[in-house]
Amino acid sequence: MSHDCHTYTDADASHSHDQAKHHHEGHGHSHSNSVKPSASAKYYCPMCPGIESDEPGDCPKCGMRLERNPAYREKGSTTWTCPMHPEVQQDHPGQCPKCGMDLEPMTPTGDDADEEYREILSLKRKTIVAGVLTVPILLLAFDSMIPGLSFEAMLSSRLQGWLEFILATPVILWAGGMFFARGWRSIVNRSLNMFTLIMLGVGAAYAYSVIAILFPGIFPESFRKQGEVALYFEAGAVITTLILFGQWLEARARRQTGRAIQSLLDLAAKTAHRLREDDEEEEVEIDAIQTGDRLRVRPGEKIPLDGIILDGKSAIDESMITGEPLPVAKREGDKVIGATVNQTGSFVMQAEAVGEKTMLSQIIKMVAEAQRSRAPIQKMADRVSGWFVPVVVLVSIFSAILWALLGPAPAMAYATVVAVSVLIIACPCALGLATPMSIMVGVGKGAQHGVLVKNAEAIERAEKVSHLLTDKTGTLTQGKPSVVDIRASVDTSEDALLRICAAVESQSEHPLARAVYEKAKERRLDLPSVTDFESSTGGGVQAKVNNRSVRVGKRAFIESVGIDIPSNLGDEAARLQEEAKTVVWASVDHQLLGLIAIADPIKTTSRAAIELLHAMGIVVVMCTGDNPRTAHAVAKELGIDEVHAEVSPADKQRIVNELKAKGHRVAMAGDGINDAPALAAADVGIAMGTGTDVAIESAGLTLIKGDLRGIVDGLRLSRAVMRNIRQNLFFAFIYNSIGVPVAAGILYPVFGILLSPMIAGAAMAMSSLSVVTNALRLKRFSFNR
Repeated sequence: MSHDCHTYTDADASHSHDQAKHHHEGHGHSHSNSVKPSASAKYYCPMCPGIESDEPGDCPKCGMRLERNPAYREKGSTTWTCPMHPEVQQDHPGQCPKCGMDLEPMTPTGDDADEEYREILSLKRKTIVAGVLTVPILLLAFDSMIPGLSFEAMLSSRLQGWLEFILATPVILWAGGMFFARGWRSIVNRSLNMFTLIMLGVGAAYAYSVIAILFPGIFPESFRKQGEVALYFEAGAVITTLILFGQWLEARARRQTGRAIQSLLDLAAKTAHRLREDDEEEEVEIDAIQTGDRLRVRPGEKIPLDGIILDGKSAIDESMITGEPLPVAKREGDKVIGATVNQTGSFVMQAEAVGEKTMLSQIIKMVAEAQRSRAPIQKMADRVSGWFVPVVVLVSIFSAILWALLGPAPAMAYATVVAVSVLIIACPCALGLATPMSIMVGVGKGAQHGVLVKNAEAIERAEKVSHLLTDKTGTLTQGKPSVVDIRASVDTSEDALLRICAAVESQSEHPLARAVYEKAKERRLDLPSVTDFESSTGGGVQAKVNNRSVRVGKRAFIESVGIDIPSNLGDEAARLQEEAKTVVWASVDHQLLGLIAIADPIKTTSRAAIELLHAMGIVVVMCTGDNPRTAHAVAKELGIDEVHAEVSPADKQRIVNELKAKGHRVAMAGDGINDAPALAAADVGIAMGTGTDVAIESAGLTLIKGDLRGIVDGLRLSRAVMRNIRQNLFFAFIYNSIGVPVAAGILYPVFGILLSPMIAGAAMAMSSLSVVTNALRLKRFSFNR
């Protein structure tokens, strides 16, 4: 772990309250000082995301077992061995020198996944042993209630009590010993939790019964029923068994919530075919590849790392990264993403990003951080949990006093049952798990379909979005514009106009500029050299070509230097713009060269996506730097609600602020550096993964595929996650609101119903399991693909 992150292990159980408080505040439990959780720790607490450790153990705050962090990857080399000759081992892949078989990677001893499995297996073993021992305890305690079964003739009541003691002791002290250890730790750390209540409840029942067995004469008549002191070994054993069973099921269910990151990790290729300088291939581990290495990728293989194709072409399945089901055609010069699958062709690529710089690694890091973050809605549960356990203890004591004073005979026996039931049924664990489990599953589900969430707060904000601002090029349109018309002035030829424009635009990365450049290449035009290139945001570009000043851009950009637009070309431009074509003007010195019309086809999915947004009650606003005629033509075809054309980056930010000032919740979708201010100003920034790092850093949601359907998916997912969280919180609050009064005996005066501690234990064990199970329903969320 990094030096600025505290680490908790079992040895830290005796830390002082001040130390524990400092640790909790430093990891986000103090809402005023939120620290981004680390993705480098091996273990974390699923209920207290700021608690992390390099060693397994229990959370010092809530007492839960620390979970393995699925985003953590052990550093170090892998040992490769032969499946037929295990004595053959080496630190790199290859073939066995004895039999020729391909070597396989060995699983390191103490592997995290094996450790996690052993923890679940331990809970299972303890549950089974406890269950086997608890059955005869129940038979001894309730033999008179089972027809045909009675031990009175063979065993005295005192001997039955001793047998219950012998059978219950290993159940409570061995199988349930971890509950007492965690409960005691919660008291030492002054962080009361569910294990505090279990320790008090089960411990009180067991200690009371042990004293009754060893020293029955010290109990007055108010503790006796038919002359015998009541024993509660069966209650303690059954409660322990049921809670163990619930913990086992919960651990199995929680293991599935981290499967999203594990599935992403599993996507990565393990080896690659590297080309040496003599073009001979060698199979190497991914960790051995350096930036600039040439790699050969054959059909059916995973692309090892992010890079660029040097030679060859293919169709690549990128669905595991982008969520798009159709393969993407790639050729020389195109970028490829690590972990995607090569389908048809063979090619040679150059590695450009290795290790933590690959897109897959960045996705895993982002998902891990988002899964550990806290949603604002969690603050309510945190406040409730803070005073919940002390209140429950007070309710238990108060209920016991009332039953001892006012209850029927034997009053003290009833008081003991009520006190234990109240302590056992109150489970704050469900409250604590309500939000983190939903966030973890939802964020992981989104990542598997190309929707990356920066943090839990972004999910909560996205749910309330009422207005979506989006660009045109690349989002509503295909983002691959092409030149469709060239109109040169009287004194200029089309090729001359195109040659000069392409020379200047070759210096720009704008999609429209690339379209002009590609058209010149298509016509095989020789481009002159360019100097003094300058870009005017929202206007155009200018440069020197053969010592003459060339300007290419919007009409106002050309007219700003005193150049007049002839009426015939102005009318032609208006006609082209009404056909949803973008017009680019060009001039040299103070002479107009003409115009170039560029068309960017609208994506076939845009109309359906906008209809879905409208069905969600979201107003779609298009903000584009394009001219008003083209913008309105596209908006009319797609049914967009509001259009802002020829806007600058400052205008986008202003529009966002104006909508927010009216009380609207605004989402802004963008992909460039110029979109960063608006993305940051919006309630929810949505960055296209094809965009810049600045845009992605400013956004709450990132779409790996720059598509309007991804925006729909992200907003729908946020609503599903928040709905799931509210369901969990509702279940947790209702459960405790009803369970505690019933356990205290509120129904006894009217209906004669008194809750058994065993039933309270079963209810408590199932409460947190129900929350986790409900969160796992998010795995069935369907995306619009």
